Amino acid sequence: MSLHSPGWLLLLVPLALLIGAYLLVQRRRGRYAVRFTNLELLDKVAPRRPGWRRHVPAAAFCGTLALLVVGYARPTTEVQVPRERATIVVAFDVSASMEATDVEPTRFEAAQRAALAFVDRLPERFNAGLVPFSGSATVAVPPTTDRGALSSAIERLTTGEGTAIGEAVVAARDAVRMLDREAETSPPPAHIVLLSDGSNTTGRSVESAAQEAAGDKIPVSTIAYGTESGTIDLPSGDTVSVPVDGPALRGLASSTGGDFHEAATGEELQEVYEDIGSSVGHRTEQREIWQWFVAAGLLTALATAATSLLWFSRLP
Repeated sequence: MSLHSPGWLLLLVPLALLIGAYLLVQRRRGRYAVRFTNLELLDKVAPRRPGWRRHVPAAAFCGTLALLVVGYARPTTEVQVPRERATIVVAFDVSASMEATDVEPTRFEAAQRAALAFVDRLPERFNAGLVPFSGSATVAVPPTTDRGALSSAIERLTTGEGTAIGEAVVAARDAVRMLDREAETSPPPAHIVLLSDGSNTTGRSVESAAQEAAGDKIPVSTIAYGTESGTIDLPSGDTVSVPVDGPALRGLASSTGGDFHEAATGEELQEVYEDIGSSVGHRTEQREIWQWFVAAGLLTALATAATSLLWFSRLP
């Protein structure tokens, strides 16, 4: 929480002095009572005092003043507001290593299911595109609101050789820029979601691609998908280890302002996509919440009046 007008908090100083004066008065009253040494006579001639209850209205009154002062300081807080529009491009690794079975039934099939669920949950007005990549990267579906076309393209994906992560980032960025040029109004915010299970093996470097995306202010959130024990069987009969490479994907996300995620199972991948969908589907805004403090102050004032009437038959 932050304050737009913190100078108003100076009014808490006289409030603190008021509280100090109240405590001092109560202390003096206690001393006067002790001076009356005949306690039996005091009990007969003096009415029974309300004890701690007599301090409640005073405490509530001071609380009311404190809440109103903070309200005048115009406190603000961050709130998540749903976006009306956005462009999401899913960059999907279709390299041969995605056939590894360390994720059931395979990395590839589990990733397909998760991607289908992800695009299906995006808001209707969001543009979503698809860039599959192996040894090269192509825009299979330009950003569109046609979820049927996007889902069909994901279902038709097949694997190939190589992993061109840098090319995938640039292809996704180009798809976003093309849509921006076609937009009649200001382009919506864009986000690239890249899933991969390996290292960049061909095409331009991940670093240069990250610079281009960062230059266009397009964050790239990455998902390192798979486990260290993943293997695939080659046609020759050999078994090759295909461990996931997290550091390169972490660096890509960090340098573009995106988020890095890891998923070792299909269920974890679903959760990651849900988290990303929630983050890109909302924006953070600073909103004033002084109304909350004023309302709380009014409620406290009512509580002050109610307790005073109930216990002492008078308003404070």
